[in-house]
Amino acid sequence: MLRRFVLALTAVAFVSLPSTAAVAQPRNPNKDIIQTAQAAGSFQTLLKAVRLADLQGTLKTGGPFTVFAPTDEAFAKLPPATLEAVLADRNLLRSILLYHVVDGAVGSAQVVGLNSATTLNGAAVSIAVVGGNVVLNGNSTVTAVDVQAKNGVIHVIDTVLLPPAKD
Repeated sequence: MLRRFVLALTAVAFVSLPSTAAVAQPRNPNKDIIQTAQAAGSFQTLLKAVRLADLQGTLKTGGPFTVFAPTDEAFAKLPPATLEAVLADRNLLRSILLYHVVDGAVGSAQVVGLNSATTLNGAAVSIAVVGGNVVLNGNSTVTAVDVQAKNGVIHVIDTVLLPPAKD
């Protein structure tokens, strides 16, 4: 009973956040994650990176996945030379992109109850609610939640996540 109350309270807290997070989107059973991102029109750099990393097939047919999707504006925050270097290094690019993907469809009501999530990269991304916003790794704010696709869910973020350096 107490657990249900805490989960319900957490869900209400997230839904009522005074942030720029958008209202949950309806499930689109006809479009996969790639098609959903293409239709949005604000993920051209991400889609280019996914193609270069040869992850398009995985995000079209695999899953379910949760994708923390950086917008084109998020990629624009990177220095142009850094972005070019990352796009040219397939292994590094795959590592960075897989750091934006979590196995399973994790909706916003679940996200707010987590302190971290293990990504397909193998590293964990930290999750916190700060000032009414969901923030990943202390610097990337979730700006829209629960964009549904037939093979997962997309949460839009405003900063590209960089995985921790491996030893």
